[in-house]
Amino acid sequence: MYGLIGKMNAAPGRRNDLISILLQASTSMPGCISYIVAEDPEDEDGIWITEVWTDRESHKASLELASVRKAIERARPMITGFGPSFETRPIGGAGMERGT
Repeated sequence: MYGLIGKMNAAPGRRNDLISILLQASTSMPGCISYIVAEDPEDEDGIWITEVWTDRESHKASLELASVRKAIERARPMITGFGPSFETRPIGGAGMERGT
């Protein structure tokens, strides 16, 4: 499996709009086991995204999906930057049954 954890920074006052776009775009991505969008409780513009994929190639392929490309285009004006980002190798846990 392949995982990513990263922070995205929304333009002031646009975090909820950006979260909405991220959640809509994540509904149908082949190979995606988990896509969690969370508010940063200490940063009113911060968003954390935690992703688990069957493999790295599935994640890469998702970036070519029309729905994801459209979401990126809609979201781009609301994104002011990115914070730390980490690749992970998920092993298992609650909700991970689809990846095994």
